[in-house]
Amino acid sequence: MIEAALKTLSQMVSPPFRTVLLKSVGLALFFLALIGIALNRLLAWLTGAGEQWVEHAAGPLAHGPLVVLGWLLAIALGLGIIAGVIFLMPAVTALVASFFADEIAETVERVYYPADPVGVPLSFARAALQGVKTSLFAILIYLCAMPFLLLAGFGAVIFFVATAYLLGREYFELAAMRFHSVTEARALRRKYRLTVFVGGLFIAAFVSIPIINLATPLFGTALMVHVHKRLAGGPRRELIDPPRNA
Repeated sequence: MIEAALKTLSQMVSPPFRTVLLKSVGLALFFLALIGIALNRLLAWLTGAGEQWVEHAAGPLAHGPLVVLGWLLAIALGLGIIAGVIFLMPAVTALVASFFADEIAETVERVYYPADPVGVPLSFARAALQGVKTSLFAILIYLCAMPFLLLAGFGAVIFFVATAYLLGREYFELAAMRFHSVTEARALRRKYRLTVFVGGLFIAAFVSIPIINLATPLFGTALMVHVHKRLAGGPRRELIDPPRNA
């Protein structure tokens, strides 16, 4: 797994990956901006409605304290939006990965496994469905894990483990479905669930690094291409090092 991670990191700076990196980062930033705007509108509406209700119930004398409270809430809302965007980063990168998984996977396959047949690209509908399902599932699990974040240390571990499970599952299936049916890819993931989870730990560690985590779709997909090649069976025909012009 460490060898696969090192290969992935070395290839991420190669020219073919740079174009995909720019596109995936741009799409991720677009989604994050939409989420930030939505959270801002939602929280602003909630605080505005709450302030009006309190002022109506308490009378004009409450206006001054409510203004001060409003400023404090505005600061809290700003921090909350930032935290929300960071919190949703794994879900966003999983969605972005569904749009670029085939382009990334094909690049890895051609460079490191030139003697093997290239996988069949997923249909846009299948890839998009995979990404949306994983993102929604991620949000659901994170909402369930959020109360545990109040427990110092323990909550962070639960969040990290949940992220590793979700992203390992997502990226492995995207890589495997290029060579197998959906049913076969999921069966292969279940058979090697521990190995896939370990790969997910590497991806979870990567997505926890601010700014760099925008490249998670590249890292996660490329890593799981190597993992799938090792688990799917057959002779190992990967190159020790990629060609110099890759």
